[in-house]
Amino acid sequence: MTPNVGTADRIIRVLVGLGLLSLVVVLDGNARWFGLIGLVPLLTAGIRFCPLYTLLGIRTCRV
Repeated sequence: MTPNVGTADRIIRVLVGLGLLSLVVVLDGNARWFGLIGLVPLLTAGIRFCPLYTLLGIRTCRV
């Protein structure tokens, strides 16, 4: 897996992921589980690889 997520993109993904993950604590009922979607941007920021970017031919990191 060649990295295709750059530094600025990683920072945005971490912030969005943490924001979504906070919904687990803030919301009540079954809606709170939508916050687990925040794990996806956190995972892609951690491994610096986004499968969707590969399909679309996008690359935000330097070669």
